Amino acid sequence: MAAPRDGTLSWFLALTLGVSLIKFLLIKAYHSTDFEVHRNWLAITHSLPVSKWYFEETSEWTLDYPPFFAWFEYGLSHIAKYFDEEMLVVQNLTYASPATILFQRLSVIFTDLVFVYAVKECCKCVQGGKRPRDILGSPSFVLAVLLLWNFGLLIVDHIHFQYNGFLFGVFLLSVARHFQGRHLEGAFLFAVLLNLKHIYLYIAPAYGIYLLRSFCLIQDNSDGSLKWRNFSFIRLAALGIIVCSVFALSFGPFLALDQLPQVLSRLFPFKRGLCHAYWAPNFWALYNAADKALSVLGIKLKLLDVAKLPKASMTGGLVQEFQHSVLPSVSPLITLICTLISVSPALFSIWHRPCGARGFLRCCVICALGSFLFGWHVHEKAILMAILPLSILAVESKDDAGVFLILATTGHLSLFPLLFTTPEFPIKILLMLLFTLYSFTSLKRLFRPECCLINTVESVYLSGLIPLEIFCELIYPLTSWQQTFPFIPLLLTSVYCAFGIIYSFFRLYGILLRGPRYTTKRKSH
Repeated sequence: MAAPRDGTLSWFLALTLGVSLIKFLLIKAYHSTDFEVHRNWLAITHSLPVSKWYFEETSEWTLDYPPFFAWFEYGLSHIAKYFDEEMLVVQNLTYASPATILFQRLSVIFTDLVFVYAVKECCKCVQGGKRPRDILGSPSFVLAVLLLWNFGLLIVDHIHFQYNGFLFGVFLLSVARHFQGRHLEGAFLFAVLLNLKHIYLYIAPAYGIYLLRSFCLIQDNSDGSLKWRNFSFIRLAALGIIVCSVFALSFGPFLALDQLPQVLSRLFPFKRGLCHAYWAPNFWALYNAADKALSVLGIKLKLLDVAKLPKASMTGGLVQEFQHSVLPSVSPLITLICTLISVSPALFSIWHRPCGARGFLRCCVICALGSFLFGWHVHEKAILMAILPLSILAVESKDDAGVFLILATTGHLSLFPLLFTTPEFPIKILLMLLFTLYSFTSLKRLFRPECCLINTVESVYLSGLIPLEIFCELIYPLTSWQQTFPFIPLLLTSVYCAFGIIYSFFRLYGILLRGPRYTTKRKSH
């Protein structure tokens, strides 16, 4: 494990202060409905008894996160009352006084300290080649920038408004603990994370298989086969006690109140439909687009009656429940099966061919991407679950660096429709350009002379994002189609970016099967 270099604290502090300044400057920027969502949760947890938290529905933005996050909001509410008590009134829907905005923005900035600490711990785990002449060329510095200054986190948390930095901090700290061999602590942190936001169930299979194979199985046979006599039931019991204790603490009060079914119905609302209001750039975006194309073709050829087609499929196209016109409709069970099929080879690989913590992390990325591509009602912001952990692998492996450049560039641009207001347009363009340019130049410098991180075809594809954005943001709004087909820019963005993300998924699988090329030879863990 790499030891911290001299001067690490100074440059890390400078990076942290720099990005914090950007966050403070964004306090008065546009915020989405997620701002009201979290204000409402502050009011619910502060004003109502625990027994009513998951039943309250004055607002349409009901509490649908696990209990630990509800308690997190409860804790914040006791600070919020010193800013403006009116924000804590459940009936004050869409309340957004200057003091309320200031408090909620500051709460995101200060809880990001968990993320900052986690990044620092991850930087200690990075291993590179020869010591660079200047710190700017070290893998740990590059990683710190890629994580702390991540474009997606900046716009989603500090403009759009969410608490992803805090949550990713817990996740990355858990990953760092596994790199450091502190597996029980890593398991505890991940159990806590699942009870803060259940979307991280996407990567739970990777955690389960890795801990069973690399922590509970103490030693293999000399030929690499499993040696079941060395399976430690004591370690398994320790893991079980930790995980069960966390879940008991989280859900226990609601189980005692006989409210567990109600809580679970809020956490897993399958009635929301296959796709989110804005299609995430995944397999189902391509499926939906194909259905639209076939329906238009069917009408042109007079094979379909337009009067009998589902209304949403031929108008806005961006409602919660998307009804297919030609292709078969997709159920939650189908998406679950597709997701399990997509991640099974990665899980099989880390069981039969464990590659230490790095193999585990690559499996986490694949599980996150597989769930993003084939999951039910996936949010576009979930792509960050793959981009952020892949950053760690990208500064060590040339192959992973190439995938990171494609995935990060494509995934980040797919978030552009979240910021649709005019004042934020130059902000997102500037931040995206800065992060993308730094990613390409820093990783290319890191792997010199192996500087060809992406090939010609990949470069052409990424270059296509530029005219796509110009058309969607600048040209299309001026056309008459904007009023008739307002969903076209979102559809084009989702479909184009979906190809890049799917391609990245398969490239990651290629690396998993072939094995990554690292910057230097490392001892196996």
